[in-house]
Amino acid sequence: MLRCVVFLALATVTLASYQSVRVYGTLTCKGQPYGGAKIKLYDHDTFTLDDKLAEVQSNSDGTFDIEGVGNERTRLNVKLNIYHRCDKTIPLCYYKYSFPIPYSYINSGPRAQNPYNIQTLELSMLEKNRDCFNKK
Repeated sequence: MLRCVVFLALATVTLASYQSVRVYGTLTCKGQPYGGAKIKLYDHDTFTLDDKLAEVQSNSDGTFDIEGVGNERTRLNVKLNIYHRCDKTIPLCYYKYSFPIPYSYINSGPRAQNPYNIQTLELSMLEKNRDCFNKK
């Protein structure tokens, strides 16, 4: 029985393959560049905790470029989370905006070949979900 379990575990690791995703763009708040936003890429899992693939902060000019790699047997289900305080009067928690990355931008291999350009996102216009667990 133990041999069977070890064999299945090794087969699972062997069948897994690297997949990568890259997203870049610019963040603004009320038309001005928004630096310091926390940006994270996750592989969304249904039955287990999501796997964090990468994390960066937006530059002072509002630009960011994030690339993540996962090693999964199935296709990655990537989402981009942006944590910010744009248009927030009391800076206790962050606003969180999350959206899925289309499957067509997820590449085989450890380096992303087809980056997803989100263009410019105006943070003050996005849905404002509160997140108090992400601290800088």
